[in-house]
Amino acid sequence: MFRIGYYREIIVKKAWFSVGQILFTLVVVAIAAFVLWRLVDYYMFAPWTRDGHVRADVVQVAPDVGGLIVNVNVVDNQPVSAGQVLFVIDQARYALALRQAQATALQRRATLDQARREDARNRTLGDLVAREVTEESRSRVQTAEAALADADVAIDTARLNLQRTTIVSPVDGYLNDRAPRTGEYVTAGRSVLSVVDLHSFRVDGYFEETKLHGIDIGQPVDIKIMGETKMLHGHVQSIVAGIEDRDRVQGSNLLPNVNPAFSWVRLAQRIPVRIALDEVPADFRMIAGRTATVSVRDITPLAKSNTSANVVGGASGAVGASSASSAAPVSAASGVLPVSSTAAASAPGASQ
Repeated sequence: MFRIGYYREIIVKKAWFSVGQILFTLVVVAIAAFVLWRLVDYYMFAPWTRDGHVRADVVQVAPDVGGLIVNVNVVDNQPVSAGQVLFVIDQARYALALRQAQATALQRRATLDQARREDARNRTLGDLVAREVTEESRSRVQTAEAALADADVAIDTARLNLQRTTIVSPVDGYLNDRAPRTGEYVTAGRSVLSVVDLHSFRVDGYFEETKLHGIDIGQPVDIKIMGETKMLHGHVQSIVAGIEDRDRVQGSNLLPNVNPAFSWVRLAQRIPVRIALDEVPADFRMIAGRTATVSVRDITPLAKSNTSANVVGGASGAVGASSASSAAPVSAASGVLPVSSTAAASAPGASQ
């Protein structure tokens, strides 16, 4: 009897142990299935992309007049403010042109005064002077007035050219990595340097077209810049209205020329989405061209309906407001280190 009870106890313990193993296995499988489902949902369906880049407007600075550079007031990668003098072109030639224009104006003014005196004398004599002579004197006055007006325009032009010899920064921002040097000759209309606009920093995310259904204007966005520990936050400012169709070109007879080749593996197109930054920490290094991971956060149905109503009621106004809201926070980053001028680089086709 003792042995029977002993064996029965062992059998019960083994049964409970087996049930525990089965329950533990089921729990582990359930957790693994949940994690797998979350991973598949995030990587396959959630609106996020690793193909994001920090962008900024790059203003090309070109002198309006040509000449030798006699003074350079900036260095490479220096932060500058709007209206700050960048460099000065030799002013001697333009100062002489202004003096010449002023002398021409004095000469033409003297001619006008003489013509007016003759015209006044002829009018005073009345019938003693032939009518043709009176008309000719009046015509000389009008001609002299037009010549003086032309001389005044020449003075204004010469003065403007003299002012344009001083080149100033058009925006607040940072110079590129090659400032001009004293003694260089610059040509009118040819870019000498570029300035990265401090107030134009944004993030462009290139999302697969299959994920656009989860992206709306004004939706909050989390931004992770590669190499940085702090997370930036922003919102969707705009979605591009069209991209290039590389399978179709225009033929010689202006008819569409469609590529007949077809790949069995069709990759989703990348759609640019512009992200406006809500705030940037003062110690955050904003550099145009840096790589970013962009994740669009889901919003509640009520907030989504309000966002949709705002977009339908005035999408353009929403975009303008988001631009204004993004400008002020970014300006707080004026104390960061200099910024590169690679904002004009084209978007790489990196995969998610």
